[in-house]
Parts: sequence; structure tokens; C-alpha cells
Amino acid sequence: MVNGQWSMVNYFVPLHRMLTKTQAIVLHSIKYGETRIIVDMFTRSHGRLSFIVNIPKSTKAKAKKQFFQPLTILEIEVDVRPKVQLQKLSDVRLASPFSSIPFNPHKLSISLFIAEFLYYALRSEQQNTLLYDYVESSILWLDSQADRYANFHLVFLMRLSRFLGFYPNLEHYQPGDYFDLRESMFLPAPPLHRDFLYPEEAEKVQLMMRMDYPTMHLFRMSHQERNRLLEVTITYYRLHLTDFPELKSIAVLQELYA
Repeated sequence: MVNGQWSMVNYFVPLHRMLTKTQAIVLHSIKYGETRIIVDMFTRSHGRLSFIVNIPKSTKAKAKKQFFQPLTILEIEVDVRPKVQLQKLSDVRLASPFSSIPFNPHKLSISLFIAEFLYYALRSEQQNTLLYDYVESSILWLDSQADRYANFHLVFLMRLSRFLGFYPNLEHYQPGDYFDLRESMFLPAPPLHRDFLYPEEAEKVQLMMRMDYPTMHLFRMSHQERNRLLEVTITYYRLHLTDFPELKSIAVLQELYA
């Protein structure tokens, strides 16, 4: 009250929404009721986020169920609320539609494995644009290839460890070295624990870690060797990431190389 009069005060101040437009990679989605799904994504601007998404049955709806298949690359708009567990999308569209991954059984199996792996490996990952760009460019590379991608998942996982902080030092490798999976080190003698690779497998690991996607086809492996190297890589991650579970998609992937 001012001079006996009620002042006209705006007690209700409108909240201005801070919409962020960002690229996002779908990691996992699950049905929630009849017309909603919960989607976990790795975003370029905010790292790992979970969303509650309405999927209307109308064919004219912007948000379509097929947008939220594993590893789909989206462009989204979201008002990120730090204390909210499930964010809401303001807009969503395909950023880079796939030309081959959903239609090629081998690529689809690889993509489902990669998505499940990232779902657990990036559980608490904050904003990391270098990591996001690596994952996105890797997915697009796989989608663009007609052949020579059999080792893709192995090279992807090995190079991913660089961004997560436990990429091994390759500079001091010498032929005949062992590889300590716990310490991420090549050693001239085996460590005292059992989590290590003998020289033959240690050599294969260091070769794969030096390769990139365009050159990885030069490293020829039998199906048994490829599956063994995948098993070793998963063990390596389990030693460095807490509570890393058994992966359901690994059996399907291994059948491709049986």
C-alpha cells in the first residue's frame, strides 16, 4: 500500500522458457502407457538426458515412433530443467536419416549392440562435445559403408575408451608384452592378478587400437578371433565402469560371426 492506495504490483511474473536446440542420439526407449514412451538420449549440449515423449496416433504428429529407434540422430528443442528426471521435448525432427542401418541385418545388429553398450557406458555422462561428435560421426560412417565394416564395433569400443579416461598408453608397447586390463598398461611380465592378456592377444589389441575405420579391414580375423576380442573388450570395460551388466544384444552380434 502506498499513500493509502494499493499499488499495482505484478505478483505473477511470467517464466521465460530457455529452449535449447541440440543434436541427440537415441540410446534406448520403452513404452509408458498407451501413447507415451520414455527415451534416453545422449545430447550434444547436455550429455545424457531422459525424456517423456507423447506419441499421438495421428500420422500428422511431429513426434513419430520411428524417430526413437536406437542410434537415430535427432535434432531436438528442449527446455532443460536440471532437477527434473524426465524432460519434455518442444520439437523433434530427424537430423540425419539413415540410408542403410535399419535395412541391413548386420548393420542393424551392430547398431543395437552399440546403442545398448552406450546406454550403460554413458549413464552419468555430462556434456562432452568431443565424445558426442565421435559417436555421431562413427554412426554416420557405418551407415555410409557398403562393406568392410565387420570390425566396426571393435574399433568403436576401443577408441571410445579414450573419451572415457582409460585408453591404454601404446607408446611403450614392445612385441612380447602382456596387457594389464586393470591398469591399462602393456608390461614385459604378467601382473600378479588374473586380469591380463598374454602376448598374442595383447598384440592384437594394440594393433586394433592403432587402426581407424578406413583401415580396419586390413586387419583380418577369423570369426572366433573377432568374438574373442569382443569378449576381452567387454571385460576391459567392466573393470573400469561400475555396475556394467551383461548385454542382451551381444549374443545376436556374436551369431553374425559364429
